[in-house]
Amino acid sequence: MPYLIPTRTPLMPEQVEQGFDYLLALQTGGGTYAAGWVEAIPELAFTLLRLAEDIIWPVTAVDGEADPRADSALDEVGVVLLSALRDCARNSPTTAVPGIARSITRFVENVIPDPDGHGDTCATLEAMRDEHLVLAHAVHSAPGAHL
Repeated sequence: MPYLIPTRTPLMPEQVEQGFDYLLALQTGGGTYAAGWVEAIPELAFTLLRLAEDIIWPVTAVDGEADPRADSALDEVGVVLLSALRDCARNSPTTAVPGIARSITRFVENVIPDPDGHGDTCATLEAMRDEHLVLAHAVHSAPGAHL
């Protein structure tokens, strides 16, 4: 069901940094360490939702060569998870931020292997941040990009 995730312009580099900084702050220091971010960055719910889409969808969207039943199941898991996160963000952006962040972290922790094989979710999030920053810089610094 790739039609449910529309093609869109990648996040700005600053948004990528803010989103991953919040995820890492929550992962390393808990809710107390991340307190105050939602008020300081009003668009944080949107940013985290976009990061969730960018992280979850590529993992749950299986190509057409796989077993069609597996494809459908994985597609549906991704669609259901992202729909729930969107509903939370739409209903209450301020209170949705920690929930979206924890959902991303749990997804990364349980589904995406860390780059060094030590089970360190922070290392995985840092590697993902670096990849997303490269893409954001490439897209937004390209000739003709609207900044």
